[in-house]
Amino acid sequence: MDAHAFKVTHTDAEWKAKLTPEQYQVMRDHGTERPGSCALLYEKRQGVFACAGCDTPMFESTLKFESGTGWPSFNDPLPGSVENTEDRSFGMVRTECHCATCGSHLGHVFPDGPPPTGLRYCINGVALNFTPNE
Repeated sequence: MDAHAFKVTHTDAEWKAKLTPEQYQVMRDHGTERPGSCALLYEKRQGVFACAGCDTPMFESTLKFESGTGWPSFNDPLPGSVENTEDRSFGMVRTECHCATCGSHLGHVFPDGPPPTGLRYCINGVALNFTPNE
């Protein structure tokens, strides 16, 4: 991911100034927030979830579902908003998802979601901002 040229870039110091410490740890250091710790897990209004690093719209609220995992889960991202890479950390092979615009780590994709995609984008809530429809 680091070799990829993203449309939005910042120095490490700029990311640290832009993001909260928890956002930085998740989005730039590929961390994970505690399950159940983010208010966006409980967000039920209609609207759009965007990358907290660059404001790129990522997910429509209509594709959010309750997975019981403790993290916001979605069937599918908006076209072109998310890219995937192989994650071999912690002795596992998983599919990491990151923002296609700024490269920030969002979470992981699993093949155990509901129809129609069968995918579960398990996203760290601190990596997202929510804007309700007016």
